[in-house]
Amino acid sequence: MGVTKEQVESSITAKLSPSYLAVIDTSGGCGASFQVEIVSEQFEGKRLLERHRMVNAALTEEMKDIHALSITKAVTPDQWKKQQDTEKSQAAA
Repeated sequence: MGVTKEQVESSITAKLSPSYLAVIDTSGGCGASFQVEIVSEQFEGKRLLERHRMVNAALTEEMKDIHALSITKAVTPDQWKKQQDTEKSQAAA
């Protein structure tokens, strides 16, 4: 049996307390491939590789059944706010 989107969300939320989390099942429903965007204060002072390792560690059990995990964003709340502000100003231009 595959992993559900809800299982991925639950594990990440429990371990990383994100202020924003988007999980997309990109496997067509079999639960083998996911795309993740996450914003967490726990990423403060961490390099991108360390952040990705933290997400993978949060999904230790699920990774036994997940074949592909794409972490498209792993940012701090400040970085997230700056990205959102930039996107808004570009959209307004």
